[in-house]
Amino acid sequence: MKSPLKSRTRGVRLAVLGAALALAAAVVPAATASGATGTDAGRQPAKPTVVLVHGAWADGSSWQGVVRDLQHDGYTVDVPPNPLRGVASDSAYLASYLKTVPGPIVLVGHSYGGFVITNAATGDPDVKALVYVDAFLPAQGETLNGLTSQFPGSLIGPDALTFVPSAGGVVDAYLKQAQFPGIMANDLPARTAAQLAATQRPLAASALDEPSGAPAWSSIPSWDVIGTADHAIPPAAQEFMAERAGSHVTRIHASHLSMISHPDTVTDVIETAAHHTH
Repeated sequence: MKSPLKSRTRGVRLAVLGAALALAAAVVPAATASGATGTDAGRQPAKPTVVLVHGAWADGSSWQGVVRDLQHDGYTVDVPPNPLRGVASDSAYLASYLKTVPGPIVLVGHSYGGFVITNAATGDPDVKALVYVDAFLPAQGETLNGLTSQFPGSLIGPDALTFVPSAGGVVDAYLKQAQFPGIMANDLPARTAAQLAATQRPLAASALDEPSGAPAWSSIPSWDVIGTADHAIPPAAQEFMAERAGSHVTRIHASHLSMISHPDTVTDVIETAAHHTH
């Protein structure tokens, strides 16, 4: 026969246990909802897409080291081909391409690619930051030849170019292979420079004197990497353009191809710009 005291004690324990379970049932959903809200509130915004635009006498492979580093850090990277047919047509092509890219976008241009991004990003609300790498930051009406000759130091001149007639009356301009390393790649191994010279893509010669349009940098924040040993675009010209645009400037001792010789530094600047898009 069970003791009345033991029965009463067991009944109390069951009542306490039942109350605890009821309280837990009421609290757990609230805690779960609270936790979900906290996770949503603390969720980091999506990283912007980085679009890299190469310059003249190059192709998308010049961004290889930067692409590797950006992808490692979780960025989506697009490297569309720059047709190198002229400022207006190349910019129009890039503007159309950007419409296929989900925003926000960090748009990066090297060398002549600076002309292209300056024009293509104008009026595009998805482009939140511009990054220039050893590049032109043209104002409206300025040309490649005009900016290059405005300051001493460029080794690009008529004697450094080979002109080849192409279809439709277009004349292509190549850098002479013998002069390519000293102009473009003076901090790269000789073998690498020779390979880049052999695989270069030509720029339409008419692009050298084609005026730029309204600049996107007047309304979009910009960053600029300036190679202080650049023999293609004089560093003084780059400093002038960057100051005029109000760019955040990073200087490195590098040639015109700093994204090849110093991909880590260039990547850091791009990611700094990306952080400012949030």
